[in-house]
Amino acid sequence: MLKEIAIHEIEGVRIGHGENRDAGTGCTVIICPAGGPCGVDVRGGGPASRETELLRPVAAAEVIHAIVLCGGSAFGLDAAGGVMRYLEERDIGFATSVCKVPLVVASSIFDLVCGSSTVRPDAAMGYAACVHSEENRPQGGNHGVGIGATVGKYGGAATMMKAGLGIAAFQAGDVKVGALVAVNALGDVYGEDGRILAGMLTKEGEFADTVQCMLGDLERSAAVPGGCTTNTTIGAVVTNAALDKTAMNKVAALGSNGIVRAVRPVNTMADGDTLYALSTGGVSGEVNSVGILAAYAVEEAVRRAVRDAVGAYGIPALCDMDR
Repeated sequence: MLKEIAIHEIEGVRIGHGENRDAGTGCTVIICPAGGPCGVDVRGGGPASRETELLRPVAAAEVIHAIVLCGGSAFGLDAAGGVMRYLEERDIGFATSVCKVPLVVASSIFDLVCGSSTVRPDAAMGYAACVHSEENRPQGGNHGVGIGATVGKYGGAATMMKAGLGIAAFQAGDVKVGALVAVNALGDVYGEDGRILAGMLTKEGEFADTVQCMLGDLERSAAVPGGCTTNTTIGAVVTNAALDKTAMNKVAALGSNGIVRAVRPVNTMADGDTLYALSTGGVSGEVNSVGILAAYAVEEAVRRAVRDAVGAYGIPALCDMDR
C-alpha cells in the first residue's frame, strides 16, 4: 500500500539549501556520498545544464555524486563549483591516478526578475548548501532554488504568480521515491480537479488561462508577448531502488510525466524543463513501477511548489488569492 514519507527517509542522500533572500535566488543540492546511477530527461527547448552528457547510457561514468538545482539562469551553474570543493574536501569523487573528481550535474532556472538580477548562486552558495545538507531536513516553498521561482509568464512579469520548490515522497513496499521540483514555468499549474491553482493573471487578478491566451494570439496572428522565454521547471527524483544508469534514464522520462499532468502548457521552446533521477540502491525495484511512482511524486511536488509558496518581491502567491 502506498504511503507518504519524508524525503529524508530515503537512505543514501542528503539535501540542503543555499540562498540569498534579499537577492531572490538560491540553490538546492542533493548529495549522494557513495555515488549513484543517475539519468536525465530534458524536454524543454531552452535548458541551462552542466555535465548532463555524463548521464547518457553510452557515457563511461556509472555514478554521480551530486545534483545541483540552481537559480540565476546559466550564471547560477557556478554553484556546482562549490559543491565540487565540498566533496573533494571529503574525499568523495571519481578516482583518478592523482585525485578524486566529484561528478556533479546541475540545472538552473531563470529567476533574475526577482530581487536582484546581478546576484546569482555562486560557488560559495553551493558550498553553503552542502553544509546545510548535513542537517538533511529540506523545506519546500520559498527555499533554496525555489526562492525566485514564478509561474504564468506568457504576458510578462506583470502577469506572473509566485511559485517555489515542491517536495514529495512516497513508499510502496520497500521502494521509496521522492521528488524535488522547482516550478518556474511559462504555463499554469493545475490541481487534481483540473482547475488552475496558480498561473497567468489578468489585470483584474483572475486567472487568464495561458493555453487559451496562446491559442487566441495564434488565431489573431498576434506577436508573442515579450519576456516569455525565461522559464524552466527543473527537478530531481531520488529512489532507493537499485537500478542502473540506463534504467534511471527511463525513470526520469516516466517521472517527467508528472510535470505534464500538472503544468499547461509544458515543455515549450520557452521552457528548459529538465528532470534528473538518482538511485541510491539498497532494494530491488522494477523500472516501470518505479517510474510510475516517480511520476506520482513529481506531480504532487509540482502542486506543492505553488501551495507552499508565499508572496514575495511584490509577486502574489496562491495563499494570497481570495478563492
